[in-house]
Amino acid sequence: MMPLGALALALQLSAAVPAVPSLPPLAVRAGNRMQSVPTMRHPDGGIAIRADAVAEALGGQLVSLSNGRARYRLEVGTTGVDLEAGSALAVIAGDTVPLRAGVFRRGGRLYVPLALATELLPRLGAGVLFDPDKAELRRFATVTVARRAPAPRPRAETPRPGLPASPADNVRSAPANRSASLRQRVVVVDAGHGGRDNGMSGPIGGGPRVYEKNVTLAVSKLLQSALEERGVRVVMTRTTDTLIGLYDRGPIANAAKGDLFVSIHVNAANPRWQNPGSARGFETYFLAEAKTEDERRVAAMENEAVKFETDADVSRDDPLGFIMRDMAQNEHLRESMRLATLIQTGLRTVHPGPSRGVKQAGLAVLVTAFMPAVLVEIGFGTNRAEAQYMTDGDRQRELASTLADAVVRYLEQYERKVGGGG
Repeated sequence: MMPLGALALALQLSAAVPAVPSLPPLAVRAGNRMQSVPTMRHPDGGIAIRADAVAEALGGQLVSLSNGRARYRLEVGTTGVDLEAGSALAVIAGDTVPLRAGVFRRGGRLYVPLALATELLPRLGAGVLFDPDKAELRRFATVTVARRAPAPRPRAETPRPGLPASPADNVRSAPANRSASLRQRVVVVDAGHGGRDNGMSGPIGGGPRVYEKNVTLAVSKLLQSALEERGVRVVMTRTTDTLIGLYDRGPIANAAKGDLFVSIHVNAANPRWQNPGSARGFETYFLAEAKTEDERRVAAMENEAVKFETDADVSRDDPLGFIMRDMAQNEHLRESMRLATLIQTGLRTVHPGPSRGVKQAGLAVLVTAFMPAVLVEIGFGTNRAEAQYMTDGDRQRELASTLADAVVRYLEQYERKVGGGG
């Protein structure tokens, strides 16, 4: 589904020349300079935009990463987006993010879906804003933060003070010097499953039995403590081994006037996979229509918990359409993706498994939380090594601290955004 901002632009552009295959250019303003960037109809529907032109208009550049000119990096300020012709995925700071449509070449030029410029870049701290009313993309001056050159560091390094300028940097934040305004923010931490709903169990192939509900509760409690140490108020959806309905967790967050909703879960391999016990890694979801079979698998697995709710209203099992029609929630989806990206970036620094990227799916637990909301799969309980990792107390504290740093980083970025900072 095309977001409202992109849809508004599509209507304006398509209405201007309904009988001509080409479309009018997009207006791009960088400071006092205004440029026009060529657009065209995307072969898969919607609008495509010339990548080199939009990068140059924003004061950046498009760099070829291979001799065959199939791989590129679109750079704006300190933000880099890696692209590949023929793919509908982008790589940002090592994390894979789905695009609205594929990247393609035409007439020797690289084209990307319009949403990359109007949605993705504004989320990445590149100083870019899209005004749908004027169909205008703008770039503002950003504040450059001086940093030491990165150096190898031990696993338990003391966090550096200060705020890195891009999601590619370390997301750790020192508990000291927290903005007083963060104390007014409320983060709702949701420990997945509980009570008679054990969630997944593992590992495959034997070993100490691991139940998802116990791991999520332990990590969630540690995350609560880590956030409170950083000056953030926390509300828990559960603090004991009890069952909370999937569609009741969001209303708990809403009643608490939460600013963020973070749901902690443990992944499980599809038993039909080849060697499912070897599946490893972490991934973070935000609420949107699933685009891949694996995203649909995770959504089905997590949404299955509704069967434990004897009075559940199963007529709500397709809530995504309602959310996607709500303008306010659409903004929450954008912010959710930003939070998910920061979480993935942070977990890469401590987790022994691979980053499986930022993903999207129609997850019931996120549907009724009317705020930026994410679901974090902190590892595969079906993998013996990761099951051991996630049940180790020290590793749980490390995971919780890293998640807390990412949440605080997001809140600090948000404070600068609403406060008019860079």
